[in-house]
Amino acid sequence: MYSSFPRILGFLALVFFAAPVFSQSLPFRALLKNTYDKDFPLVYPEQKDLLEDAVLLDTREREEFAVSHLPSARWVGYETFSMESVSEVSKGDTIVVYCSIGARSQEIGKKLKAAGYQHVFNLYGGIFHWVNEENSVVKSDSVPTERVHTYNKVWGMWLTKGEKVY
Repeated sequence: MYSSFPRILGFLALVFFAAPVFSQSLPFRALLKNTYDKDFPLVYPEQKDLLEDAVLLDTREREEFAVSHLPSARWVGYETFSMESVSEVSKGDTIVVYCSIGARSQEIGKKLKAAGYQHVFNLYGGIFHWVNEENSVVKSDSVPTERVHTYNKVWGMWLTKGEKVY
């Protein structure tokens, strides 16, 4: 009985002391793991080189985009998405799609891949993880902001930094 105590104590220490190292909660990571298709490529906020050279496509709705978006991102929407909105993007360009957490953007990414776009990535954790990792977002006039549209109050629980807008 007491022989497992050091392992349990070690595990608890890992959970409590390592938790600040991981900005995401375990439930958020589990949500993302169950949201993403295993065969659809992800890009992470720390992969700055790939992100800086990519065409960033925001697949949220226009109201969400207007509150804030990643710098240099273009709005393409989800409900109103059409291939015409990306007609000037080369099929050989690197494209990163994102939304709130990555579900809608993955679906748009699949459409892009089916249309022949070769290098399409989904931003891991979407704009929520981006902001939670203390990366900047801008308003429509390219001015930095702390505000993030959280889709609704339920989804807003996953945004731990910034100012929530519903």
